[in-house]
Amino acid sequence: MKTSCWLMLNLAVCTMATTIAAQSAGPDLVHEPYHLRQGLVSRSISFENPTGAPGQGGQAASNLGPGRKGAPAKELAPGETVQLADIQGPGTIRHIWVTTSADPVILRGLVLRAWWDNQAHPSIECPLGDFMGLAHGKVAAHQSAVHSLGPSAGMNIWLPMPFTRRARFTLANESGKKLPLFYQIDYTLKDRHPKDVGRLHVLFRRENPTTLKQDFELLPRRAGKGRFIGSVIGIRALGEHWWGEGEVKVYLDGDREWPTICGTGSEDYVGLSWGIQQVAYLYNGCSLNQNGFVTMYRWHLPDPIYWQKECRVTIQQIGWNQGLFERQDDWSCATFWYEPVPSAPLPPLPDAAARTAHLWTDNPRTGN
Repeated sequence: MKTSCWLMLNLAVCTMATTIAAQSAGPDLVHEPYHLRQGLVSRSISFENPTGAPGQGGQAASNLGPGRKGAPAKELAPGETVQLADIQGPGTIRHIWVTTSADPVILRGLVLRAWWDNQAHPSIECPLGDFMGLAHGKVAAHQSAVHSLGPSAGMNIWLPMPFTRRARFTLANESGKKLPLFYQIDYTLKDRHPKDVGRLHVLFRRENPTTLKQDFELLPRRAGKGRFIGSVIGIRALGEHWWGEGEVKVYLDGDREWPTICGTGSEDYVGLSWGIQQVAYLYNGCSLNQNGFVTMYRWHLPDPIYWQKECRVTIQQIGWNQGLFERQDDWSCATFWYEPVPSAPLPPLPDAAARTAHLWTDNPRTGN
């Protein structure tokens, strides 16, 4: 009898623990769309409803009258910063769509910043194009688990971005050009997040050129716990011969000289082989391989990389010409990861001149 009672008690405890864990993880909105009692509230922000408030959308007037497409977009002047959202939580950003001119200088010159839960410094600071899945300012239509990018610069990101108290987004026009801006941020409210839920962090780095024999950092050292999601990596080869023999190295939880995770080559890291091919898959691929410009990506979603104390991710610049040799090229990255807040500031963002030099050109002979 005692044994039966203990079994029943253990079963009840396990069931309760499973239920609590499932609630903490949140609803599976994609694979279980039929659950209607999640307690979530759906909201959306655009220029047609800049606060996302219920019943407040589409009131602006056009020549057709009130509510007839009166405020679909805004024109940004050079140097102007626009606030895209200021949301009181708890909640989760579910999707962001943006479009503007497909000009490479504009896509690399616009800077998206996001602050979570009243932290003083941004957790996201990245050129708009790179944040949305394209390097070099070049629109190359493709779809992955994180992004979908249309041929006319219809840009989407699908990574969930949880927050507990507040989410604020701005977009700064550092391109030096006047531009049109359309956007929409879709989110839910009343999400149940633990205090230490991972907030999305995104940084942009560029070295033009890289330093000889010094590995390019995809993720400079981060302390505390977190999860590495992946990178959109841009390469502009500055010399002849194959550039991609460099290995990715992931230094975890006390690693110093030698990493815990070590790859076998640059194209190998993004799941390709024997050189780079322009193919886009769900978690890996290359969306651009033209005129000496390469954009490739890798998303560690089904194969997670967690850290408990610290993490640093690098990639070597090694080429091949009848043997391995050290080389220097133009590398950039938009790197995505989750960690709690408060979190350390991001490394400094390169200025507009450094970001926009030598971008995509349809004529590689003339340069940019």
